[in-house]
Amino acid sequence: MLVLDRDFVRTHLGYEVCIPLMRKAMSALSRGETRQPLRSIIPLDQGRAFGVMPGALAADGPFGAKLVSVYPQNHALGLQSHQGAVALFDPATGALAALVHAGEVTGIRTAAASAAASQALARPDASRLTVLGAGEQAAAHVRAFHVAFDLSAVTIWGRSSERAAALASRLARETGLPVTAAPTVPEAAAQADIICTTTAAAEPILHSSDVPDGCHVNLVGSSHDGPVEIDDNLVARARFVADYRPGVLAQGAEFLSAKRAGRVDDAHVVAEIGEVFLGLTPGRTSERDVTLYKSLGHVVQDMASARYLVDTAVALGQGVHIPF
Repeated sequence: MLVLDRDFVRTHLGYEVCIPLMRKAMSALSRGETRQPLRSIIPLDQGRAFGVMPGALAADGPFGAKLVSVYPQNHALGLQSHQGAVALFDPATGALAALVHAGEVTGIRTAAASAAASQALARPDASRLTVLGAGEQAAAHVRAFHVAFDLSAVTIWGRSSERAAALASRLARETGLPVTAAPTVPEAAAQADIICTTTAAAEPILHSSDVPDGCHVNLVGSSHDGPVEIDDNLVARARFVADYRPGVLAQGAEFLSAKRAGRVDDAHVVAEIGEVFLGLTPGRTSERDVTLYKSLGHVVQDMASARYLVDTAVALGQGVHIPF
Protein backbone atom coordinates (compact mmCIF):
# COMPACT_ATOMS: atom_id res chain seq x y z
CA MET A 1 0.00 0.00 0.00
CA LEU A 2 1.28 3.45 -0.95
CA VAL A 3 1.05 6.29 1.58
CA LEU A 4 1.29 9.89 0.33
CA ASP A 5 1.73 12.52 3.00
CA ARG A 6 0.86 16.19 3.19
CA ASP A 7 4.19 17.35 1.76
CA PHE A 8 3.86 15.09 -1.29
CA VAL A 9 0.33 16.35 -1.98
CA ARG A 10 1.34 19.99 -1.58
CA THR A 11 4.36 19.56 -3.85
CA HIS A 12 2.68 17.70 -6.68
CA LEU A 13 -0.99 18.80 -6.71
CA GLY A 14 -0.43 22.33 -7.98
CA TYR A 15 -3.30 24.52 -9.10
CA GLU A 16 -2.05 24.42 -12.69
CA VAL A 17 -2.77 20.67 -12.53
CA CYS A 18 -5.75 20.58 -10.18
CA ILE A 19 -7.98 23.18 -11.88
CA PRO A 20 -8.25 21.18 -15.14
CA LEU A 21 -8.55 17.98 -13.08
CA MET A 22 -11.63 19.43 -11.39
CA ARG A 23 -13.14 20.47 -14.71
CA LYS A 24 -12.66 16.94 -16.04
CA ALA A 25 -13.95 15.22 -12.87
CA MET A 26 -17.09 17.34 -12.60
CA SER A 27 -17.81 16.90 -16.31
CA ALA A 28 -17.60 13.12 -15.83
CA LEU A 29 -20.00 13.37 -12.89
CA SER A 30 -22.57 15.28 -14.96
CA ARG A 31 -22.21 12.77 -17.81
CA GLY A 32 -23.19 10.04 -15.35
CA GLU A 33 -19.85 8.24 -15.61
CA THR A 34 -19.03 8.33 -11.89
CA ARG A 35 -20.67 6.49 -9.00
CA GLN A 36 -21.43 8.20 -5.71
CA PRO A 37 -24.10 8.20 -2.98
CA LEU A 38 -24.73 11.25 -0.85
CA ARG A 39 -22.08 11.77 1.80
CA SER A 40 -22.71 10.55 5.33
CA ILE A 41 -22.04 13.06 8.09
CA ILE A 42 -21.96 12.26 11.80
CA PRO A 43 -22.38 15.43 13.90
CA LEU A 44 -20.05 15.67 16.89
CA ASP A 45 -19.96 18.17 19.72
CA GLN A 46 -18.83 21.81 19.40
CA GLY A 47 -19.79 21.98 15.73
CA ARG A 48 -17.41 19.22 14.74
CA ALA A 49 -18.25 16.41 12.34
CA PHE A 50 -17.02 13.17 10.82
CA GLY A 51 -17.73 12.54 7.16
CA VAL A 52 -17.61 9.45 4.95
CA MET A 53 -17.67 10.00 1.19
CA PRO A 54 -17.51 6.83 -0.96
CA GLY A 55 -17.37 6.84 -4.72
CA ALA A 56 -15.89 5.56 -7.96
CA LEU A 57 -14.58 7.41 -10.98
CA ALA A 58 -16.24 4.82 -13.25
CA ALA A 59 -17.95 1.47 -12.91
CA ASP A 60 -14.67 -0.27 -13.80
CA GLY A 61 -12.29 2.43 -12.56
CA PRO A 62 -10.58 3.42 -9.31
CA PHE A 63 -12.89 3.55 -6.31
CA GLY A 64 -12.62 4.32 -2.63
CA ALA A 65 -13.67 6.83 -0.01
CA LYS A 66 -12.64 9.91 1.86
CA LEU A 67 -12.74 9.62 5.65
CA VAL A 68 -12.43 13.06 7.17
CA SER A 69 -12.94 14.87 10.45
CA VAL A 70 -13.99 18.51 10.34
CA TYR A 71 -12.86 20.61 13.32
CA PRO A 72 -13.49 24.32 12.56
CA GLN A 73 -11.86 25.32 15.85
CA ASN A 74 -8.51 24.10 14.53
CA HIS A 75 -8.11 27.41 12.65
CA ALA A 76 -7.31 29.16 15.92
CA LEU A 77 -4.63 26.54 16.67
CA GLY A 78 -2.96 26.83 13.29
CA LEU A 79 -4.11 23.31 12.34
CA GLN A 80 -6.08 22.09 9.35
CA SER A 81 -9.82 21.93 9.90
CA HIS A 82 -10.14 18.85 7.63
CA GLN A 83 -8.07 15.82 8.59
CA GLY A 84 -8.16 12.23 7.41
CA ALA A 85 -7.35 10.09 4.39
CA VAL A 86 -8.50 9.39 0.88
CA ALA A 87 -8.46 5.59 0.48
CA LEU A 88 -7.94 4.44 -3.12
CA PHE A 89 -8.61 0.82 -4.12
CA ASP A 90 -7.21 -1.08 -7.12
CA PRO A 91 -10.12 -1.77 -9.53
CA ALA A 92 -8.39 -4.90 -10.88
CA THR A 93 -7.92 -6.72 -7.57
CA GLY A 94 -10.05 -4.81 -5.05
CA ALA A 95 -7.00 -4.30 -2.85
CA LEU A 96 -6.41 -1.14 -0.85
CA ALA A 97 -3.78 0.56 -3.02
CA ALA A 98 -3.13 3.94 -1.41
CA LEU A 99 -3.87 6.34 1.43
CA VAL A 100 -3.53 10.02 0.56
CA HIS A 101 -3.53 12.97 3.00
CA ALA A 102 -7.15 14.16 2.87
CA GLY A 103 -6.68 17.54 4.53
CA GLU A 104 -4.22 18.74 1.92
CA VAL A 105 -6.21 17.26 -0.98
CA THR A 106 -9.39 18.92 0.31
CA GLY A 107 -7.70 22.29 0.73
CA ILE A 108 -6.30 22.32 -2.79
CA ARG A 109 -9.14 20.72 -4.75
CA THR A 110 -11.82 22.90 -3.12
CA ALA A 111 -10.14 26.11 -4.21
CA ALA A 112 -9.30 24.62 -7.61
CA ALA A 113 -12.97 23.69 -8.16
CA SER A 114 -14.04 27.24 -7.28
CA ALA A 115 -11.53 28.62 -9.76
CA ALA A 116 -12.69 26.25 -12.50
CA ALA A 117 -16.33 27.14 -11.81
CA SER A 118 -15.51 30.83 -11.89
CA GLN A 119 -13.80 30.51 -15.27
CA ALA A 120 -17.16 29.22 -16.57
CA LEU A 121 -19.50 31.52 -14.63
CA ALA A 122 -17.77 34.86 -14.01
CA ARG A 123 -17.69 37.65 -16.56
CA PRO A 124 -14.79 37.31 -19.02
CA ASP A 125 -13.26 40.56 -17.75
CA ALA A 126 -13.47 39.61 -14.06
CA SER A 127 -10.32 40.70 -12.24
CA ARG A 128 -11.30 41.85 -8.74
CA LEU A 129 -11.49 39.05 -6.19
CA THR A 130 -12.99 39.25 -2.70
CA VAL A 131 -12.51 36.43 -0.21
CA LEU A 132 -14.60 36.31 2.96
CA GLY A 133 -12.71 34.40 5.62
CA ALA A 134 -9.12 34.43 6.81
CA GLY A 135 -8.33 30.73 7.25
CA GLU A 136 -6.75 28.02 5.13
CA GLN A 137 -9.45 28.06 2.44
CA ALA A 138 -9.21 31.84 2.12
CA ALA A 139 -5.49 31.54 1.40
CA ALA A 140 -6.03 28.57 -0.93
CA HIS A 141 -8.62 30.49 -2.95
CA VAL A 142 -6.31 33.45 -3.48
CA ARG A 143 -3.56 31.10 -4.67
CA ALA A 144 -5.92 29.23 -7.02
CA PHE A 145 -7.39 32.40 -8.51
CA HIS A 146 -3.91 33.85 -8.97
CA VAL A 147 -3.32 30.91 -11.35
CA ALA A 148 -6.75 30.98 -13.02
CA PHE A 149 -7.30 34.75 -13.50
CA ASP A 150 -5.40 37.91 -14.29
CA LEU A 151 -6.26 39.59 -11.02
CA SER A 152 -6.02 43.34 -10.56
CA ALA A 153 -7.04 43.45 -6.89
CA VAL A 154 -7.72 41.06 -4.00
CA THR A 155 -9.71 42.00 -0.89
CA ILE A 156 -9.97 39.88 2.25
CA TRP A 157 -12.43 40.18 5.12
CA GLY A 158 -12.39 38.20 8.35
CA ARG A 159 -14.13 38.42 11.70
CA SER A 160 -10.69 39.07 13.18
CA SER A 161 -9.35 42.19 11.50
CA GLU A 162 -5.88 41.30 12.74
CA ARG A 163 -5.93 37.85 11.11
CA ALA A 164 -7.35 39.29 7.88
CA ALA A 165 -4.64 41.96 7.74
CA ALA A 166 -1.92 39.42 8.48
CA LEU A 167 -3.20 37.08 5.75
CA ALA A 168 -3.46 39.93 3.25
CA SER A 169 0.13 40.97 3.97
CA ARG A 170 1.42 37.41 3.65
CA LEU A 171 -0.42 36.74 0.38
CA ALA A 172 0.70 40.05 -1.09
CA ARG A 173 4.32 39.06 -0.46
CA GLU A 174 3.75 35.54 -1.77
CA THR A 175 1.86 36.39 -4.96
CA GLY A 176 2.92 39.94 -5.80
CA LEU A 177 -0.76 40.87 -6.04
CA PRO A 178 -2.29 43.97 -4.42
CA VAL A 179 -4.00 42.22 -1.50
CA THR A 180 -5.74 44.34 1.12
CA ALA A 181 -8.02 43.74 4.11
CA ALA A 182 -11.45 45.38 4.39
CA PRO A 183 -13.09 46.22 7.73
CA THR A 184 -16.63 45.16 6.73
CA VAL A 185 -18.27 42.72 4.34
CA PRO A 186 -20.13 45.44 2.39
CA GLU A 187 -16.86 47.30 1.82
CA ALA A 188 -15.12 44.08 0.78
CA ALA A 189 -17.86 43.15 -1.69
CA ALA A 190 -18.70 46.55 -3.16
CA GLN A 191 -16.35 46.44 -6.17
CA ALA A 192 -15.95 42.67 -6.49
CA ASP A 193 -16.23 40.74 -9.73
CA ILE A 194 -15.89 37.43 -7.87
CA ILE A 195 -16.68 36.71 -4.21
CA CYS A 196 -15.65 33.52 -2.40
CA THR A 197 -17.22 32.76 0.99
CA THR A 198 -14.93 30.47 2.97
CA THR A 199 -16.13 30.94 6.54
CA ALA A 200 -17.55 28.79 9.33
CA ALA A 201 -20.41 31.28 9.80
CA ALA A 202 -23.65 29.87 11.19
CA GLU A 203 -25.71 32.90 10.06
CA PRO A 204 -25.48 34.97 6.86
CA ILE A 205 -22.47 37.24 6.57
CA LEU A 206 -23.10 38.21 2.92
CA HIS A 207 -26.40 39.79 1.89
CA SER A 208 -27.89 40.40 -1.52
CA SER A 209 -27.63 44.15 -0.98
CA ASP A 210 -23.83 43.75 -0.67
CA VAL A 211 -23.39 42.08 -4.06
CA PRO A 212 -23.10 44.17 -7.25
CA ASP A 213 -24.84 43.19 -10.46
CA GLY A 214 -22.66 41.01 -12.67
CA CYS A 215 -20.80 39.46 -9.75
CA HIS A 216 -20.07 35.75 -9.42
CA VAL A 217 -20.23 34.13 -5.96
CA ASN A 218 -18.56 30.88 -4.89
CA LEU A 219 -20.36 29.57 -1.81
CA VAL A 220 -17.86 27.30 -0.08
CA GLY A 221 -17.88 27.39 3.72
CA SER A 222 -20.98 25.36 4.64
CA SER A 223 -20.82 21.68 3.70
CA HIS A 224 -24.07 20.40 5.26
CA ASP A 225 -27.61 21.48 6.04
CA GLY A 226 -27.24 23.92 8.92
CA PRO A 227 -24.80 26.85 8.77
CA VAL A 228 -25.52 29.45 6.09
CA GLU A 229 -23.15 32.11 4.72
CA ILE A 230 -25.59 34.15 2.58
CA ASP A 231 -29.15 35.36 2.93
CA ASP A 232 -32.24 33.98 1.20
CA ASN A 233 -32.50 37.08 -0.98
CA LEU A 234 -29.14 36.39 -2.60
CA VAL A 235 -30.04 32.75 -3.21
CA ALA A 236 -33.29 33.83 -4.88
CA ARG A 237 -31.59 36.55 -6.93
CA ALA A 238 -28.72 34.40 -8.23
CA ARG A 239 -28.45 32.07 -11.18
CA PHE A 240 -27.78 29.03 -8.99
CA VAL A 241 -25.35 26.30 -10.13
CA ALA A 242 -24.55 23.22 -8.01
CA ASP A 243 -21.45 21.07 -7.91
CA TYR A 244 -23.79 18.04 -7.68
CA ARG A 245 -27.54 18.62 -7.89
CA PRO A 246 -28.74 15.79 -5.59
CA GLY A 247 -26.20 16.85 -2.98
CA VAL A 248 -27.29 20.49 -2.98
CA LEU A 249 -30.99 19.60 -2.96
CA ALA A 250 -30.43 17.43 0.12
CA GLN A 251 -27.58 19.15 1.97
CA GLY A 252 -26.99 22.65 0.56
CA ALA A 253 -27.79 24.80 3.58
CA GLU A 254 -28.29 28.15 1.84
CA PHE A 255 -30.50 26.67 -0.87
CA LEU A 256 -32.55 24.76 1.70
CA SER A 257 -32.97 27.88 3.85
CA ALA A 258 -34.38 29.81 0.88
CA LYS A 259 -36.58 26.88 -0.09
CA ARG A 260 -38.04 26.61 3.42
CA ALA A 261 -38.77 30.32 3.31
CA GLY A 262 -40.73 29.79 0.07
CA ARG A 263 -38.30 31.87 -1.98
CA VAL A 264 -37.16 29.10 -4.37
CA ASP A 265 -38.01 25.57 -5.43
CA ASP A 266 -35.82 22.76 -6.77
CA ALA A 267 -35.97 24.17 -10.31
CA HIS A 268 -33.96 27.15 -9.07
CA VAL A 269 -30.84 24.97 -9.38
CA VAL A 270 -30.38 25.61 -13.10
CA ALA A 271 -27.45 23.25 -13.66
CA GLU A 272 -24.55 21.29 -12.27
CA ILE A 273 -21.21 22.89 -12.97
CA GLY A 274 -20.29 19.88 -15.10
CA GLU A 275 -23.26 20.63 -17.36
CA VAL A 276 -21.92 24.16 -17.81
CA PHE A 277 -18.42 22.82 -18.58
CA LEU A 278 -19.94 20.48 -21.19
CA GLY A 279 -21.91 23.30 -22.83
CA LEU A 280 -25.26 21.72 -21.97
CA THR A 281 -26.48 24.73 -19.97
CA PRO A 282 -25.26 28.33 -20.20
CA GLY A 283 -23.62 29.56 -17.05
CA ARG A 284 -24.27 33.24 -17.55
CA THR A 285 -27.06 34.74 -19.65
CA SER A 286 -26.17 38.44 -19.32
CA GLU A 287 -23.50 40.78 -18.02
CA ARG A 288 -25.79 41.73 -15.12
CA ASP A 289 -26.45 38.18 -13.92
CA VAL A 290 -25.37 37.36 -10.40
CA THR A 291 -24.14 33.78 -10.76
CA LEU A 292 -23.62 31.45 -7.82
CA TYR A 293 -21.70 28.18 -7.53
CA LYS A 294 -22.57 26.10 -4.46
CA SER A 295 -19.59 23.96 -3.49
CA LEU A 296 -20.32 21.11 -1.11
CA GLY A 297 -17.19 19.32 -2.25
CA HIS A 298 -17.49 15.94 -3.87
CA VAL A 299 -15.74 12.62 -3.63
CA VAL A 300 -15.02 12.50 -7.37
CA GLN A 301 -12.86 15.58 -6.83
CA ASP A 302 -10.94 13.71 -4.13
CA MET A 303 -10.71 10.51 -6.18
CA ALA A 304 -9.44 12.33 -9.27
CA SER A 305 -6.83 14.13 -7.18
CA ALA A 306 -5.76 10.93 -5.42
CA ARG A 307 -5.46 8.98 -8.67
CA TYR A 308 -3.30 11.72 -10.18
CA LEU A 309 -1.07 11.77 -7.09
CA VAL A 310 -0.69 7.98 -7.03
CA ASP A 311 0.20 7.92 -10.74
CA THR A 312 2.74 10.68 -10.11
CA ALA A 313 4.27 8.86 -7.13
CA VAL A 314 4.59 5.62 -9.11
CA ALA A 315 6.23 7.45 -12.03
CA LEU A 316 8.69 9.17 -9.68
CA GLY A 317 9.29 6.13 -7.50
CA GLN A 318 8.29 8.13 -4.43
CA GLY A 319 5.93 7.70 -1.47
CA VAL A 320 6.05 5.27 1.43
CA HIS A 321 5.14 1.63 0.74
CA ILE A 322 3.61 -0.26 3.67
CA PRO A 323 2.71 -3.98 3.60
CA PHE A 324 -1.00 -4.38 4.21
